[in-house]
Amino acid sequence: MLKYQFPAVKGCQAGKDYYICMVPLGLMSKIFVTDSGDVPAEYRAQRKLNEARIPEICEYILSNRDSYVFSALAASVDGDMNFVPADSNENTGILEIDMTASFLINDGQHRKAAIDAAIAEDESLKEETISIVLYRDQGLQRSQQMFTDLNKHAVTTSKSLNTLYESKDPVALITKNVVNSIGFLRKYTDKEKDNLSKYSSNIFTLNTFYTANKRIFKVIDAPQKAEKLIHAFWSNVVENMREWNEMDNGELSKKSLREDYITTQGLIILALGRLGEFYCANPKIDMVKSLKGLRKIDWLRNNEECWMNRAIKPNGKINRNEQGIFLTYIQIKRLLSLPISDEELKKENKMRG
Repeated sequence: MLKYQFPAVKGCQAGKDYYICMVPLGLMSKIFVTDSGDVPAEYRAQRKLNEARIPEICEYILSNRDSYVFSALAASVDGDMNFVPADSNENTGILEIDMTASFLINDGQHRKAAIDAAIAEDESLKEETISIVLYRDQGLQRSQQMFTDLNKHAVTTSKSLNTLYESKDPVALITKNVVNSIGFLRKYTDKEKDNLSKYSSNIFTLNTFYTANKRIFKVIDAPQKAEKLIHAFWSNVVENMREWNEMDNGELSKKSLREDYITTQGLIILALGRLGEFYCANPKIDMVKSLKGLRKIDWLRNNEECWMNRAIKPNGKINRNEQGIFLTYIQIKRLLSLPISDEELKKENKMRG
């Protein structure tokens, strides 16, 4: 009988053997069966494949052809497996699997689908390999439990930490450079967390600035020019945010800044990102002079005339959705005496009913 042969390392978990194999990417579409989305969830061992995720992962592979990395997949094998150890080490060798065996992915179906899509664009990927942890199939219930165990205990990295470690995305690189070069932002920006506790020594997150800077960056073609403009923008914002400076000078407590004002809210940073986009798209406006107007804005949370149904919901909570960001941005423009387009006014009126 014909067999697949994979270089493998044998291990043991919960008293059962498992194998870490090196599998050619070109073979994955042949050996792995994807659960049909038409099958009821209780009869599947995987979530439905989210087709929308595949192009992004595929693009990552193709755009980083010389540097892409993937963690191991996990799969169950229903069929005969025979491990042939090497002479020098009983835990390394060749794993032989009957070609009639069934393979079921327990973790990694989106990576597998994206790899298939990438191979369709670049066939040279076929000969490269990925590590797959193979377990003996013990039925649907065990496969479902494996899926639960593998995903329930996985720890998702924060967006801020992803930005900190990113070395290819120009917006991430610019954001890190700008935050590190502006003393106030460097001092009060958390580079690991996406959500801060009320007792945190920081008041901003790196990911919030990254998201805000993406809007500014799309207006400018050249990364060096973008970094210069983004640095100038945030430097002037910091200089003219009165409450930030009062807190830094010890004239205002962090507790009061967080509770009484809205200037540390992610919503405001994102609204300011839209403002930065506006300045970059309208270079004839004197940004430095215009941003001095930030000093005169009343950022108090209880300033209902300015912020109610914009930055603040009727129940008093921060309005963090896209509508809140846009309406807050328009209000900041209005308070800075900046021009508001007919299209923006129309959108504002529609949102406010």
